[in-house]
Amino acid sequence: MTTGLSSVQLQTLREELEDHLRWRVAQLADLKAASDGDVDLRDLLASVAAADHAIAEARECLDRLAEGSYGTCGGCGASIPFERLKVRPLARYCMTCQRRREAA
Repeated sequence: MTTGLSSVQLQTLREELEDHLRWRVAQLADLKAASDGDVDLRDLLASVAAADHAIAEARECLDRLAEGSYGTCGGCGASIPFERLKVRPLARYCMTCQRRREAA
């Protein structure tokens, strides 16, 4: 499966995804450490859930990158432009499909 991305672009995106994953893992550790302090439990649980979700998304992107399907729209199968992935490395859809999903 070809995504239309060059090896240099893929490497750039891989590094960004790995950085994002490291940041989210550190954020999750900080949130769990904060559970020992005086914090609103609901806010803490929401933040932990969001961090967990972001970690799962980043890992899924790295898996798709390893298998060669990263950068392919999950809606129409078209290549997602590098410019979109550079801004939003976790993007799963091209802009057309993303707009359709948001309008639904």
